[in-house]
Amino acid sequence: MGGCAGSRRRLSDSEGEEADPAPRPPPQDRQGAHWKNAVGFWLLGLCNNFSYVVMLSAAHDILSHQRAPGNQSHVDPDPTPTSHNSSSRFDCNSVSTAAVLLADILPTLVIKLLAPLGLHLLPYSPRVLTSGICAAGSFILVAFSHSVGISLCGVVLASISSGLGEVTFLALTAFYPRAVISWWSSGTGGAGLLGALSYLGLTQAGLSPQHTLLSMLGIPALLLASYFLLLTSPGPQDPGGEGEADTAARQPLINSEAPESKPGSSSHLSLQERWTVFKGLLRYIVPLVLVYFAEYFINQGLFELLFFRNTFLSHAQQYRWYQMLYQAGVFASRSSLRCCRIRHTWALALLQCLNLAFLLADVWLSFLPSIYLVFLIILYEGLLGGAAYVNTFHNIALETSSEHREFAMATACISDTLGISLSGLLALPLHDFLCQFS
Repeated sequence: MGGCAGSRRRLSDSEGEEADPAPRPPPQDRQGAHWKNAVGFWLLGLCNNFSYVVMLSAAHDILSHQRAPGNQSHVDPDPTPTSHNSSSRFDCNSVSTAAVLLADILPTLVIKLLAPLGLHLLPYSPRVLTSGICAAGSFILVAFSHSVGISLCGVVLASISSGLGEVTFLALTAFYPRAVISWWSSGTGGAGLLGALSYLGLTQAGLSPQHTLLSMLGIPALLLASYFLLLTSPGPQDPGGEGEADTAARQPLINSEAPESKPGSSSHLSLQERWTVFKGLLRYIVPLVLVYFAEYFINQGLFELLFFRNTFLSHAQQYRWYQMLYQAGVFASRSSLRCCRIRHTWALALLQCLNLAFLLADVWLSFLPSIYLVFLIILYEGLLGGAAYVNTFHNIALETSSEHREFAMATACISDTLGISLSGLLALPLHDFLCQFS
């Protein structure tokens, strides 16, 4: 692995010679390797998506940014928009929170579009380092920002970190038992829940958004530690996970051989082979695009407009609670693969589109009498989205050959990003229309 420190184990004593069969390690060593990889991928999922989620949770605060006297960056814990349409029943910001969504997703889209063209063939270690540095930079830049524009630049850094990390770690799962996909997915769901809950909890407790963001700088460090110190070296194994107990116990990646050199890497695939694999993935990509389009149209297009005036929660607090409940649903369903597997993910896409239609009708007609009904619908929305994600990648891992799996996983991860990007582009004009004419 390019950039890894320390000595690297050789698969054989010399080139061209077959290595002697490695002695089978004791059962406790094999079990230890299993749990190190499981916990490692869970933490990578958690840390990779954490900054992305926090920026979306802070979207209302970022757009309500106020500059305090003395040129000190300051955002009130419960900000009142400095510029909004006071005649609108929605209490709108002058800019939709979809603007933060686009800043948080378009760089990720570019990265994922480049992945099938060769980005996924670059060494893993420099990509992981870049991801960690960008995540830390995003927290610092937004925390010390004096304007919405600078804050959005920080959001872009979070997007680069998340997108590069997802392409990298999903491709890396091709070198491990298929069970790590479930752990990765659960970790990304945990990022949603813990990211949204930590931002909500700390700001509710009275901590300023600036200090809340700075308190999260340990997350990028944990990402780097999980990758370099916790994951064990990948090796030949049964991708289904049943043969995992028979594989050798492995050393941390910082002292081990690069996955780029492992058999089964997709670096040798021709353009024709890649196109063939991509066409086969469309039956999974299209439903996941629709799921994420619908749910993020709700999250960043409608959450701000689902405003209830007759509650004890302020507008900013309602928005944070929506984000937290959505992420709770995502976490639960992304962690459910061992007990619930769904092959026909198009059904989830249909249900999510019905969710979008129902909430859009409520925004226009205001027929839901209580915010608690919206809370339940948003929790259900998160359950659908998380189930679509984890089952899509599990199905791809099941149905692709070992030589195509790395490329397939790196390519399919464009699905959610494409859907989110399309939703952000459509949510912006919807926000302006509803705020001006309601």
